[in-house]
Amino acid sequence: MFQSMDISRIFDDFRAKLNEEVMSKLESWLDTLISMLPEMVMALLVLVIFFVIGKLVRKTLHKLLSKATVNKTVIDLLETVAGIVVIGIGIFIALGVLNLDGAVTSLLAGAGIVGLALGFAFQDIASNFISGIILTIRHPFGIGDIIETNDIYGTVQKLNLRNTILQTPQGQTIYIPNKIVFENPLTNYTGNGQRRIDLACGISYGDDLKKARSLAIEAIEELEGYNSDREILFFYEEFGGSSINFKVCFWVNFRTNPDFLDMRSEAIIAINEKFNEHDIMIPFPIRTLDFGIRGGEKLDSMLQGFGKDSQDQDTAGSSKQE
Repeated sequence: MFQSMDISRIFDDFRAKLNEEVMSKLESWLDTLISMLPEMVMALLVLVIFFVIGKLVRKTLHKLLSKATVNKTVIDLLETVAGIVVIGIGIFIALGVLNLDGAVTSLLAGAGIVGLALGFAFQDIASNFISGIILTIRHPFGIGDIIETNDIYGTVQKLNLRNTILQTPQGQTIYIPNKIVFENPLTNYTGNGQRRIDLACGISYGDDLKKARSLAIEAIEELEGYNSDREILFFYEEFGGSSINFKVCFWVNFRTNPDFLDMRSEAIIAINEKFNEHDIMIPFPIRTLDFGIRGGEKLDSMLQGFGKDSQDQDTAGSSKQE
């Protein structure tokens, strides 16, 4: 009986002590909460202010980026990043208002370590991402432009945050990392809406050079689609093996690859027809064949010698039969 009373008394004492400690702790927390109430209100106010600032920054950035690029993905991404940065600054300031400097320091240190690790792990992805943003803002080419980079020629289908997507004239789709496009030379054939066509040809040595030049220029001028605002250029370049070679250059309005190929094809047809009408010959390659170890002899001489040898053999054969 005495043992049960001792156990009951011990239990009651423990419960009373526990209640006393819990109440003391709660009272301490309540006192701390009341004492920190002004700081908490101030911290909450800081968060609200920075939240509003974040929205204003996003709206302002949207207007500015819309003038610089039409890529909605990049605009949305940069808006989100800017908003997160502003709100993050607000959170750190609010923690400082609450005198949680140790927590702020720990968060900054942790963020730095995590950022460094992610930077090493995703270095290529980050490079392509940043290059994509710069390409979008600088806008060296747009959707539908025909470009050539890294020995790849095609029409731009899309520019996303990681790749530039081209379609070749053969219909192949090629994904080029933005980092490679950004760091290497790039040719935009449709940047100014015009392109020059250079045609190489040759005429016979016996033809009138001035007449051939006039006829070639006339053939180009009769084409529909060539840019008459730009001068047609004609140059004789060299004395070839069987012809005097020249180059004629003219400009065309250029938006798609078939435009360029069609105009070049039509120019070849027009020059050939014009030369045929005026008896200007585009010669075939001429080759002189010599035979023999010491530089050879002409083919007609060899044929004559071969005929003479055949006659001698026939004569000798007849003599033997007799």
